[in-house]
Formats: sequence, C-alpha cells, structure tokens
Amino acid sequence: MENNKLFIYNTLTRKKELFVPLHAPHVGMYVCGPTVYGDGHLGHARPAITFDILFRYLKHLGYKVRYVRNITDVGHLEHDADDGEDKIAKKARLEQLEPMEVVQYYLLRYHKAMEALNVLPPSIEPHASGHIIEQIQLVQEILKNGYAYESKGSVYFDVAKYNKDHHYGVLSGRNLDDVLNTTRELDGQDEKHNPADFALWKCAQPEHIMRWPSPWSNGFPGWHCECTAMGRKYLGETFDIHGGGMDLIFPHHECEIAQAVASEGHPMVRYWMHNNMITINGQKMGKSLGNFITLDEFFTGSNKLLTQAYTPMTIRFFILQAHYRSTVDFSNEALQAAEKGLERLLEGVKSLERITPSKTTSGIEPQGLREKCYEAMNDDLNTPIVISHLFDATRMINTVIDKKATISAEDLEELKDVFHLFVFDILGLKAEAENNAAREEAYGKVVDMLLEQRMQAKANKDWATSDKIRDNLAALGFEVKDTKDGFTWKLNK
Repeated sequence: MENNKLFIYNTLTRKKELFVPLHAPHVGMYVCGPTVYGDGHLGHARPAITFDILFRYLKHLGYKVRYVRNITDVGHLEHDADDGEDKIAKKARLEQLEPMEVVQYYLLRYHKAMEALNVLPPSIEPHASGHIIEQIQLVQEILKNGYAYESKGSVYFDVAKYNKDHHYGVLSGRNLDDVLNTTRELDGQDEKHNPADFALWKCAQPEHIMRWPSPWSNGFPGWHCECTAMGRKYLGETFDIHGGGMDLIFPHHECEIAQAVASEGHPMVRYWMHNNMITINGQKMGKSLGNFITLDEFFTGSNKLLTQAYTPMTIRFFILQAHYRSTVDFSNEALQAAEKGLERLLEGVKSLERITPSKTTSGIEPQGLREKCYEAMNDDLNTPIVISHLFDATRMINTVIDKKATISAEDLEELKDVFHLFVFDILGLKAEAENNAAREEAYGKVVDMLLEQRMQAKANKDWATSDKIRDNLAALGFEVKDTKDGFTWKLNK
C-alpha cells in the first residue's frame, strides 16, 4: 500500500489524480445504486461491474474499504423531475401492489443478477425509505443556512442564492444561465422562485401513497437528498470516492454537491468517478425505443434482439473489454466475440495445470507480466489493457502446450499466480457452471455411442467386445441395463 501508484480520473478536476485516501488504510466509497421498480438491465450492470473492480482492487492493495451502495425506493419521480409520480408508486398502482412489495420483488431479482455477474455485495446497502429522518435533518440544515425556502408545504433548494456564494455547476461544467435556459417548464413551477431550483421535500398530493410526516407537510424527500444524507451517515462529512453512471453527473450529482456544501459548508466527496453509457447497436437503450434488454433476457436469450443466450461471465468480460470511461456498444457480434475471448482466456488458465515444467531454464519469460498488469490497473483501472496482457501470456502458454517452448517450475508458478490474481480476484471472472450442461450432454452422447457399438458387437455375437465395453463403463461408475428396445444407463456417482 505504501507503493500505491493508483491514479483515477476525477470528474471534478477533469484529470487523473493519484489516489490518496483521507484516512488510510480506510477508504470510504459511495456508489449510486438502482431505483428498484423494474428488472435490472445493462445500464445497471455497468456501474455495478465498474465499481466492483475498484472495490476488489482497493482491497487487494490492502485498504479497508467501506463500500456503500444505496437502494432508491422512494422520492425518485418520473423523468427526474420535481413533479409527477414516484416511479415505485406508479408501478405499484399499475400492478395493484403495496409499493414495498414492488421494491422487495425487484430488489431480490437485482441481487440475483448481481450474484450471477459475480459482483461482490457492498458493505452497506441502505434504503432511501429507511433514512427519512436523516433526510429531514439535511433539509433543516440547508434551510437554517439560508439556501432553501418553503413553498406550499414543499421545500426547494435556492440555486441562485447558493450560486452567489458557491459555484453551482462545478461537476458538470454548466453555468447557471445555461441551467436556467434548459430547465423545462413543469407543472407546479409557480411554487419555485426559479425554474432551476430543485425539491428537497415534496408535499404529497392526496393520492400519493408514499408519505411521511415532516415539519413542513406530510410528504416525501426529493430524489437528490438520499445520497447526501446516507453518504454522510455511513462515511462521514468528507469521504474518498463517489461513483455512478455519467448520466447522473447532472442533475443528481451536481445537486448532491450543492446540498453537502449548503448544509456543511464544504464539499463532501474528494474523487468523483463516472462510468460511460451503453448503447445497443449504436442507439441509446430505452424502453420507448424497443431496444431495452434486461439482464435476465441476456442470460436466457429471450429477447428478439438476441440471437442466443449469453452467460453472465460473457456480459462481465464484454464490459471489462472496454475502459469504464468509454462507451460500450452491445451487438450480437460483439458479444459472440467476447464469448470466444473469455473461453480462450479460461482455457489458458486450465492449460497451466496441464504443463509439466522443464528442468532447464525457460524458453519463455513471464516475469514482466505482473508489473504490466499492475501498471494498467493503476492507470485508472485500465481493464482492456490487463486483458490484452493476459491474452499475450495465453499465447505463451499455448507454445509450451504445443511443445514449441519450455518453462521452468518457478516461472510456471509465477504465471499461475498472476493469472489467478488478475483473472479471478481482480477482474472477478470465473469458470461458469452453465457450461456443464453442454458438457454433460456431450458426455452422454459419447456413452450412447459406445453402447450402440456394444449393441452392434452383440448383434455380431462378439461377446468379448460387448462385455469389455460394459465392464469398462461399470468401472467408471456407469450402470448399464439391457432392455428389449436396446439399453438404458445411469451414472452412479
């Protein structure tokens, strides 16, 4: 850890910076989690995998990481606006469920998808609805400091007033005039002093199911409050890293910064990290465009845009083949190429177990591999470069397997160690059990083929061959029964 050379790109300063935690060896990291009103999709997979890599790598470097990823289960209105219906409540109304049933159902499915993608669970996973008290307290502090005002039972953040003393737009690079010109006219706009002002607390309409008592009204918190309140509660008034998708830079993260400064007098986050977006066949993914593919549909192949099912590890590997700050375009061809690449890499790992080292020196020298992989990881988590180094090493392994080169026992151990560290521990890839089904089927066909040869031998009265096949299969644990139509078999293991 003393030799830590990890550089990460800070959206706030728009440059790569050496990562120096505030309270080493402890690292505080907050990542915006899902709004649980529908099935997880690729847009959820990308930040989860990106920050999983960061979580794994920081832990590998020896840091004690507290990783907080929130669950938005209240206060996130449609179109990220300050009016309209709560996304969870809308789904609950459509499905005639209690809102928390919707939350529980989709949260369990999200966790299942994350587990399939081998994404480690965060240290803490707080729910917005479980932290209403903290959010009310945050709003009270902002009001007390003069950066918010009450209007008809709702409380709004006074962006113009804040901008006089601080800069609203530090993260997104927008200036307030741009913001004022791009803010849509919305219903209820008359409650605000200024169209750019955003809700900290909303007075609930009579039909709004999700509501809590507050000093201002029975209502619910604005979407941006939860992350500021929960980040502070679990990571302190200043913490190291805040991550999320690039689509959250404005307004969500910009508003978070303003709330923190307005309540505490100083910024809360030191490094802001954002992963780029995902497109499907060159188009933005969206329900309205009909190109919306859930993770479940990828795993089962049950979407008309997919020519086949793709395993969770293929999806993970595909995402890691691009740098987290570049866009990723999903297409069947690209996923099929990723599937082949992953297979090649995992075959390389398996081949290491089959190599017998030579007594003499190595014909190949893997010494530089570890350093090269670290160098790539330290350069803002450059996973595609790590993967390319591992592919180069796989080619080395294949030359040894093909007897075109030799490798010493020491170098073989080094290769095994580096492959296990980077492929499994840091990139979080794993050999998939799903492949077993295809394997089982292939084994079954081989057994059937042998038993058909045995039937042929019996028809030819070649009892020796017939018995030999049966006895050899029995020795391997296959129980063969002759029937009037042919045979049956089962594996007793």
